[in-house]
Amino acid sequence: MLKLSGNVCRKTMAIVLSASLKYRPSVLPGQGVREYIKVKVASRRVSCRMLIYSLLFFTFLLRFVFVLTAVDTIDGESKCSTLGCLGKKLGPRLLGRRLEPKVPDVMYQILDKPMSKDELQGRLDNIPQTLEDFMAEIKESKPDAKTFALKLREMVSLMEQRTRTAKIQEYLYRHVASSSIPKQLHCLALRLANEHSTNAAARLQLPSAELVPSLVDNSYFHFVLATDNVLAASVVAKSLVHNALRPQKIILHIITDRKTYFPMQAWFSLHSLSPAIIEVKALHHFDWFTKGKVPVLEAMEKDQKVRSQFRGGSSAIVANETEKPNIIASKLQALSPKYNSVMNHIRIHLPELFPSLKKVVFLDDDIVIQTDLSPLWDIDMNGKVNGAVETCRGDDKFVMSKRLKSYLNFSHPLIAENFHPNECAWAYGMNIFDLEAWRKTNISLTYHHWLEQNVKSDLSLWQLGTLPPGLIAFHGHVHIIDPFWHMLGLGYQENTSFVDAETAGVIHFNGRAKPWLEIAFPHLRPLWTKYINFSDKFIKSCHIRAS
Repeated sequence: MLKLSGNVCRKTMAIVLSASLKYRPSVLPGQGVREYIKVKVASRRVSCRMLIYSLLFFTFLLRFVFVLTAVDTIDGESKCSTLGCLGKKLGPRLLGRRLEPKVPDVMYQILDKPMSKDELQGRLDNIPQTLEDFMAEIKESKPDAKTFALKLREMVSLMEQRTRTAKIQEYLYRHVASSSIPKQLHCLALRLANEHSTNAAARLQLPSAELVPSLVDNSYFHFVLATDNVLAASVVAKSLVHNALRPQKIILHIITDRKTYFPMQAWFSLHSLSPAIIEVKALHHFDWFTKGKVPVLEAMEKDQKVRSQFRGGSSAIVANETEKPNIIASKLQALSPKYNSVMNHIRIHLPELFPSLKKVVFLDDDIVIQTDLSPLWDIDMNGKVNGAVETCRGDDKFVMSKRLKSYLNFSHPLIAENFHPNECAWAYGMNIFDLEAWRKTNISLTYHHWLEQNVKSDLSLWQLGTLPPGLIAFHGHVHIIDPFWHMLGLGYQENTSFVDAETAGVIHFNGRAKPWLEIAFPHLRPLWTKYINFSDKFIKSCHIRAS
């Protein structure tokens, strides 16, 4: 409805449009010439009727633009109606805004449906093998949204399947490479065993009789190394003594197994590290180990039986098509011989093995010492048992981001009820153990209790290895030390720089890429090989080389 009141040229004018248009422009009264509506076009005054028609026209045009902008693609098709296309192109320009394109719902519906391996096999010839092929096909066929989503799903599913297969193969090859004994190390052990049987100089008592009392003297710095790897032991020992400010105060207790005892004794008999004192002892030489039942051996036997029953061999693990590659990798790692080696579990019995000692530093065989370690004896442990580097804080987020949830299965009620998932973890490899404080606790009993619980739970409480039960047994008994004393990850973090590693007090090649294997990282291996004399007759005869 339209109303005009008064003389348009001399009086007030009010314009009221129809209610259906929901638009009420009005011109309010003013003073003097402002009470007139004056529109000049080419210096001529336009009549009020023309003004009214103009307002009606622009009102209709505004509503028409709104209709155009509301029209979108129909059913996800790439083509659109004339009105819809005009709305999408013209509407935003007139309104001064840009419409963001939306992904059609049909694409979500297609991509949400996974493809089976059988479905893919039947369409391999029609699936683009590269992104370039995919884009060329799309540009040529100009498919609708549904067809586009189907082709995209096929290509991504194929790539995902091939990536999974490649990852699993990589994990399998790494498992084989890291679990096998390199022929060079096997050769070294055999040659040293032969030397032990033919050369009296290779059968020296270690240490000599006059130095035996020092083995229980707490004024010395006592280090313990448990290993069946002669070459690795030689690097740990040499790097320890070479960097010591007072090597005459160093005692290294090397614990090995029965088969490696003679080669180990031969090596350290023929390669003296005097004035440091080296003791080489096999497990069967310890009175405690030969008396009655040894809990760690019983737990290992049960663990091995359960693992063989529920894990299967590497072929069965790799053949599983439902598990993620990282789960398969952890299962393969669980088959590693080191997890079944008593050398890896023996640290939990240090108080029984060394009843006269008050404090020791336990070393893994895949470390290199790069500084004097005697200051470790000056650290106040505040009554704690285990001095260790925590692994949840640091610049390297890949290595230093480990919490209890990284090792323990918090979906199991036994774990969830007793521990907090975000509690910081710590590392084995270079640990200070206060044996006096340890003897006042039930740490060893706790360790074996949880090993039993894990066996009863079909190995479902934690990832395989000795660190998870250690995290539980030493819970509340750990004193955190400066990370300078223990740099981790050189066996799996390829991005570790040589410069950063060189400045650490102790570097640890934890992971599969051990420095004595061909899969070791080439830029980090020299930090380990620098302590090997490649001109030594045993090293040369077994073709052990720096690279």
